Amino acid sequence: MMMRQIFQLLSPAGRRGKLSVLIFHRVLAEPDPLFPGEIDARQFDAICAWLAQWFTVLPLAEAVARLGRDSLPSGALAISFDDGYADNHDVALPILRRHGLSATFYIATGFLDGGRMWNDSLVEAMRRTPLSRLNLAGTPAATLGELALDDLAGRRAAIERLIGAIKYLEPAERLEWVQAVVERAQAQLPQDLMMTSAQVRALRDGGMQIGAHTVSHPILARLSVAEAEREIVQSKQALEALLGEPVRQFAYPNGRPGQDYAAETVALVRRLGFDAAVSTAWGVSDRHTDRFQIPRFTPWDRQRLRFGARLMRNTLTSRPQTLALAHSTSA
Repeated sequence: MMMRQIFQLLSPAGRRGKLSVLIFHRVLAEPDPLFPGEIDARQFDAICAWLAQWFTVLPLAEAVARLGRDSLPSGALAISFDDGYADNHDVALPILRRHGLSATFYIATGFLDGGRMWNDSLVEAMRRTPLSRLNLAGTPAATLGELALDDLAGRRAAIERLIGAIKYLEPAERLEWVQAVVERAQAQLPQDLMMTSAQVRALRDGGMQIGAHTVSHPILARLSVAEAEREIVQSKQALEALLGEPVRQFAYPNGRPGQDYAAETVALVRRLGFDAAVSTAWGVSDRHTDRFQIPRFTPWDRQRLRFGARLMRNTLTSRPQTLALAHSTSA
């Protein structure tokens, strides 16, 4: 009970309330030797137990609305997932329901029903390649030279190097690089990493909320306003057609203010009929926070007290990073 009392003091009810929002991506059924730090079912079950004990966990849409009305309960927290991985449905959903918790799932619609994100293509190519060394000479990624893949550490290093080099390329060039690496790796890639349309509906039917996350997960700050609008609108419309209801929440891909989305992007999301949008800036929201730049943060610690202590420090963070707009975007 002591932890719950501390979070209630740090985030009192009403006008002085603060909203913590956690961000997750995957919850694996079993630990992954290639990425031992990735959250698995056992760890997520423990985290959900802590959150249920320490906080008043609300659906994000309700939390944002109550933040605007100065009616947040003490110790308010919301849970979110980005991208649309199949394990969100298969692994995370049963755990959330067992603990009586709700979450919002932001879906990149272009990868539903057998698609795969570009970074996962690289990860799985390095995981599954039969090669011990990957020579990229003669490919668009030739500047990366030869990558050593003798052991798990080497494959992790190769993944980090590839993603770092490719992440901020223009979309067409990024695709060209990824395809070249996958072909050179001689790997068979999985087709079931992301959710099916039926699984998205099952999340909604299971009491979860669904939000938009663009079609192809681009760096919105690198697109023209027209291109960004197409990505956002088509994602919103696809989910609304799938679910038969309005989609009011949005998450900026990658989500770093100024680097991954711009002030123009925020204004665009507001204009397109969303109620709120989330970033990946650290911190918590209060009554002054721009509802279209809600910060999110998740401790990486796996030990209970350290996880709680890092959440406390995040709650005490000074005003999170946001982009200033030409006009007010607060609710």
